[in-house]
Amino acid sequence: MGLNGAGKSTLLKIIAGVFKPTIGTVFINGEISPLLELGTGFDPECSARENVYMNGAMYGFSTKYMDSKYEEIIDFAELWEFEDVALKNFSSGMIARLGFAVATSVKPDILIIDEILGVGDFKFQAKCMNRIQSMITDGVTVLLVSHDIMVIKSMCSRAMLLEKSRLVCIGDVEEVCAVYEGNV
Repeated sequence: MGLNGAGKSTLLKIIAGVFKPTIGTVFINGEISPLLELGTGFDPECSARENVYMNGAMYGFSTKYMDSKYEEIIDFAELWEFEDVALKNFSSGMIARLGFAVATSVKPDILIIDEILGVGDFKFQAKCMNRIQSMITDGVTVLLVSHDIMVIKSMCSRAMLLEKSRLVCIGDVEEVCAVYEGNV
């Protein structure tokens, strides 16, 4: 957590391997599923169906594997009416639903989420929270960036506060949230 410009998204991108650190080293132990920005890896000219398979390929999954997950993805995203529509005709909420459904259709060791939960209607947000809670219960490590303190407190057991790309504190979520709220 931290104010805009604190370095939260940059840190997640370094962990996800999108950016290389300028100093130091990041060691990842496990399979990562990053959900960093809406529509990352999606082609707006292609349909939802085509994008599911292309995005799956970007994660390293075979067509056969994506065939086995396709219905689950479209069901979760609630996009059956739009599966053959080009993404350029989708709202940002529809793209978010598709992106979230693809990224969470597998059980990664680490799920990285950058502010994605602020998009979509309240019913979809609740659906996402339930899926994330289920993944946490199943042992998935979730790295979550959000400006919503209530989301942080409800989803996290530990937190880290950044300020101007520097670590201010790390620890129990309630304690770190109290420092954050005191600094704002």
